[in-house]
Amino acid sequence: MTEPGQPLRVLITGASSGLGEALARHYAGMGARLGLIARRAEPMHALVASLPGTHQVLVADVGDPLALRGAASQFVEAFGVPDIVIANAGVSVGTLTEYAEDVDAFDRVLRTNLLGMVATFQPFVEAMRRRGSGRLVGIASVAGIRGLPGAGAYSASKAGALAYLESLRVELHDSGVKVVSVAPGYIRTPMTAINPYPMPFILDADVAAQRIARVIERGDRFAVTPWQMGWVAKLLRILPRSVFDHVFARAGRKPRGLPL
Repeated sequence: MTEPGQPLRVLITGASSGLGEALARHYAGMGARLGLIARRAEPMHALVASLPGTHQVLVADVGDPLALRGAASQFVEAFGVPDIVIANAGVSVGTLTEYAEDVDAFDRVLRTNLLGMVATFQPFVEAMRRRGSGRLVGIASVAGIRGLPGAGAYSASKAGALAYLESLRVELHDSGVKVVSVAPGYIRTPMTAINPYPMPFILDADVAAQRIARVIERGDRFAVTPWQMGWVAKLLRILPRSVFDHVFARAGRKPRGLPL
């Protein structure tokens, strides 16, 4: 993807903790130059101080397209057009449509998880297409396969992300730019730490980061990790609505009212 002898250039959103932090550690260990984007500066500065190599801390909210364009310009000025852009930033909270106060939560989740992905990629698409190479990587979720009770905002945002990534992939067909859709299952992060229900096949963040990096390197169009959740995803797709409704009506639900 990058020129021979040159370090890989990787931009990661949601880099202050969880999977984003683990991806940063993975790519820094490979000698990459990183641009790390998140709302919180302090944990990113602490992360960069612990990593080998030269990296940028770029403070921005992915829900603010103007701020993201500014962060993109800083990255390109320092390192050039990235080889890999990973739209990883995401938020999650329980939501129920019957509560008026949850409308704001729906707005925040969709703006971050879906529109934030669009705004993350937008500054780089033309330059990557012109160069004829690059990876645009969207971190979606198995939760985007079917709508989960109590998680309408999160499921909708991830389903939208999967559809958006597919559209973008077809738009960039034969351009040399690969669009990679990743649908993880459960990953041990601060986001999942408060889930009050069992999380089968849960992965540590560093293990998930290594597996996702392999998917990115191969340029896979779509991947579920871990592989066991891939079978769950296939089952969810074909499960009749009547069966799905009966089984998942009793599923555990994420707490409402969490800070976003």
